[in-house]
Amino acid sequence: MIRTEALDRLPVRTAVPALERALDDRGVAVLCAPPGTGKTTLVPLVLAGLTGDGPVRRVVVAEPRRIAARAAARRMAWLLGERPGGRVGFTVRGERVVGPDTVVEVVTTGVLLQRLQRDQELAGVDVVIIDECHERHLDADTVAAFLLDVREAIRPDLRLVAASATTDAEGWARLLGDAPVVEAEGVSYPVEVVWAPPARPVKPPHGMRVDPALLTHVAATVRRALGEREGDVLCFLPGVGEIARVAGQLAGVDAEVLQVHGRAPAAVQDAVLAGSSGVRRVVLATSVAESSLTVPGVRVVVDSGLAREPRTDHARGLSALTTVRASQAAGRQRAGRAGREAAGAVYRCWEQAEDGRLARFPAPEVKVADLAAFALQAACWGDPEASSLALLDPPPAGAMAAAREVLGAIGAVDAAGRVTDRGVRMSRLGLHPRLARALLDGAAEVGARRAAEVVALLSEEPPREYGDDLAAALRTARRGQDGYAGRWKQEVRRLSAQVDGAGSGTGTGKSPGTGSGAAPGTSTGAGAAPGTGAGSRSGSGSGAAPGTSAGSGSGEGRSDDAVVGLVAALAFPERVARARGEGAFLMVSGTGAELVDSSRLRSAPWLAVAVADRPAHAASARVRLAAVIDEGTALLAAGQLRVRGEEVRWADGDVVARSVARVGAVELAVRPLKQPDPELVRGALLEGLEREGLGLLRWGRDSEQLRLRLAFLHRVVGAPWPDVSDGALLADPGAWLEPELSRARRRADLGRIDAGQALRRLLPWATGEAVRLDELAPERIEVPSGSRIRIEYGGEQPVLAVKLQELFGLAETPRVAGVPVLVHLLSPAGRPAAVTADLASFWQDGYKAVRAELRGRYPKHPWPEDPATVQATRYTSARLKRS
Repeated sequence: MIRTEALDRLPVRTAVPALERALDDRGVAVLCAPPGTGKTTLVPLVLAGLTGDGPVRRVVVAEPRRIAARAAARRMAWLLGERPGGRVGFTVRGERVVGPDTVVEVVTTGVLLQRLQRDQELAGVDVVIIDECHERHLDADTVAAFLLDVREAIRPDLRLVAASATTDAEGWARLLGDAPVVEAEGVSYPVEVVWAPPARPVKPPHGMRVDPALLTHVAATVRRALGEREGDVLCFLPGVGEIARVAGQLAGVDAEVLQVHGRAPAAVQDAVLAGSSGVRRVVLATSVAESSLTVPGVRVVVDSGLAREPRTDHARGLSALTTVRASQAAGRQRAGRAGREAAGAVYRCWEQAEDGRLARFPAPEVKVADLAAFALQAACWGDPEASSLALLDPPPAGAMAAAREVLGAIGAVDAAGRVTDRGVRMSRLGLHPRLARALLDGAAEVGARRAAEVVALLSEEPPREYGDDLAAALRTARRGQDGYAGRWKQEVRRLSAQVDGAGSGTGTGKSPGTGSGAAPGTSTGAGAAPGTGAGSRSGSGSGAAPGTSAGSGSGEGRSDDAVVGLVAALAFPERVARARGEGAFLMVSGTGAELVDSSRLRSAPWLAVAVADRPAHAASARVRLAAVIDEGTALLAAGQLRVRGEEVRWADGDVVARSVARVGAVELAVRPLKQPDPELVRGALLEGLEREGLGLLRWGRDSEQLRLRLAFLHRVVGAPWPDVSDGALLADPGAWLEPELSRARRRADLGRIDAGQALRRLLPWATGEAVRLDELAPERIEVPSGSRIRIEYGGEQPVLAVKLQELFGLAETPRVAGVPVLVHLLSPAGRPAAVTADLASFWQDGYKAVRAELRGRYPKHPWPEDPATVQATRYTSARLKRS
């Protein structure tokens, strides 16, 4: 029996007529309705014709999370007086509850993506609702883009609704072709904001880490809220680990403590969403409870102010979820949960002054996440560049280029970016491309079941208490009775069935690709070309994983450790790492990695690193999940990154020439080269000059002065006088350093090259101007005393440092290339007395003061009142008289 009274109480009902008109007129609409108004439950039932007189239509509702999809279906079925699987059903990864009478199906956006790839027409579907589109999940953005393509090309009758819990709908309206925006008023009660910052500063989040002091404060704030307020408490925390820690600190409170997140058992999720049974509750939740779920009985919200978002570090090849400050929009959503049924309060665990500095909205996933899965979906859709997809935000070019490189490396796309048959199959496994590659190629090596066990571990990271040893985590999951073990076993069955149903591997005995892809918490980077991998040997020194020969496909005889290591290495070839010290490793990607002191993996010679992150300001990544492997497995998995060749480079201040066998950045064997390629040596010497500077050459005083003279002429006169700056000289070393450079073999040979002689090769000999060097920029000039004084060319003006008496009788300042020199007038002892660029003015105005000071110090030297009428001299007065 339909629960008419409950349906009538939903505030969104008043907006339904406008929504139906918009869909009748335009076929698209944006529905804005606050949480709790019924947009997720009533609207699909109305559009499907299940609550009124309208025609029956098939409606698909896309939710961003599995927990939300199940909850929405259960709620709609309850409103109809039914159980899920009747007229309302749901489909999430690994679970499908629908029946022959189902007309409203709630699915995750990932499931809808798979369905669109298989059936672009969505045959039999009349309306698609993309719920919670404001959260900007990548799958939701992709689904919307594909659906708009479908409407434009083959299904103009398909109705599309973008449903948002906020009023920030302008972007979606534009994307849907200026779609009408229908707003529903929510019934909200006042929510008091209580600012509850920690008493002492806490460390900001970085990576996955949250300061334990903040979690202790959050737990204390929950206790405070229980004492000050009535009703249930909903506390927002960034992740499962933080929820578990706060739950532990709430032991003994006079309330039932429940944990809600994507990994929570279905029974717990149902209990939270069913409402209180008379016992006061504290619900610890991730952001899943911001808008996707309604938690009855909540009057108080405690907000930690943190959230988790994906981030990709392309420079280090690390991708992971990271802890960030929640946006202002998220803060509003969370606070609103306290005012759904009555007046409430929100306790915010940060300073009020910080609130205005928070980001307005969460970052769209397309801007920050790894895009390998998105790029594969786009390639399967027929648009490898994603250039024609209608997206609110275009994917970053660099991230898309990296993603396409990943797909090419694992054989998912060809050289032109078109999806291969293997890529299509990968896209249908419901896994990240890297994990799909590990499943297919691993199944060919060790069998479908054992490969599926490892891939299921990698697709949802095991709880921290399972430890950092992937093989031990596998054994724990097999015998475990916790929620994670249950989900893991279900995923193993799903993956095994998918591989067994279509045959493992590629059908040829070879496994295309030994490259990279990037799953959450994994690395990205270049990998292998298609055509080689786990099923084939990759050159001398490579071989099968321990326990059997490569390509056996059965996995019999291999230990769990060998199987886990092989499959993990196939998934993450750039994370294969060799030990370089106790607990320290170097990945083939070039990134350092370290294990915690308590890890049992510290003595392993090689690791297949599955999960790693990089703490703030740390040079190396921190390994959180890995498997022990041997060198044969490492070379098998990362074989296409193995190279052997001559390396001649500048290192440790000299030319180093050696023959090296390496896999990525990891060196396997090194020996010195006796006769390196001269061109490689020349390149290494140039590298040294660029790194350490031209001071490696032999520079005497004359050489340095020549360079300064040429620099002066280039600046003042210009062409044809050469640019002799470091950049210009290193840009064309052949023009002045040959043939000496090509004959050099080491640093010492550079030190024997006369830089001045080399620079003279740059003089404009061809035009005849070279002979004017001493005329335009002379080394010395003759002063009235007959002395030839050196000119210094290092500053803006050439400098002439000369004893004052040697310039008697000189009325005008000397010039060089038309530029007056800066005259440093010295005392008879050679000490500075005055500086002038205008001798005539100095004789008239400045000389008298200088004469008065110096004649007392140096009475034996001539100090005439009128220096213009006296002979210049470098001698004393007595010497002048004798001469």
